[in-house]
Amino acid sequence: MSFYGVTDLWTYVIGAFGIVLLPGPNSLYVLSVATARGVRAGFQGAYGVFAGDTILLLCTALGAAGVLRTYPAMFMVVKYVGAAYLAWVGFNLLRAAVAGLRAQPELMGSERNDAHRTSPANTAHLQRPFRRALVISLLNPKAILFLLSFFVQFIDTSYAHPEVPFLILSAILMTFSALYLSVLIFTGAKLAQGFAQRKKLSAGLSSLVGGLFLWFGAKLATASLN
Repeated sequence: MSFYGVTDLWTYVIGAFGIVLLPGPNSLYVLSVATARGVRAGFQGAYGVFAGDTILLLCTALGAAGVLRTYPAMFMVVKYVGAAYLAWVGFNLLRAAVAGLRAQPELMGSERNDAHRTSPANTAHLQRPFRRALVISLLNPKAILFLLSFFVQFIDTSYAHPEVPFLILSAILMTFSALYLSVLIFTGAKLAQGFAQRKKLSAGLSSLVGGLFLWFGAKLATASLN
């Protein structure tokens, strides 16, 4: 028995919730933006993630994974471009951490907060958060394959209107993503209050996230279609 073409709905809900909670480039980038630039910029990054996820979901519905399997060369191009971009973001995060440590530490009060907002550590890698988050979301061909293999398990192929269960599954996944990213954004904004007074702590977080992005890039570069 299915719910508007969705089989085993609650199993999917539990699985989708667990998937969203797994750390990845999207969530880490949004957290980094919110920590450095505040809630508004954090949500700009989140909107980029939503747009990227929507495009990937549409590509999945249109059979993009099958195209990548049919044309391995296309997969290789997308894979290496994506890996290079993630590595580039990671490098800039590491460079921003070094720039933050070299900034003048003598500023006090509001001057220190202003310097924190305008220093190279907070502008070099976090400008245009919507566009950067969108690119980070899109340059991951493995996501298309994962979405396809995950979604098809819960769609009743005999249902007369297959777009209905697909929309239901997509809405559930996007709702979880929106809630999770919102928590990260407000958490990041809260952390920013402490980071404004602790330059080394802020640089340490930037270094950690930068290292993780380099790891994500290396992982994507070695990914396969199997």
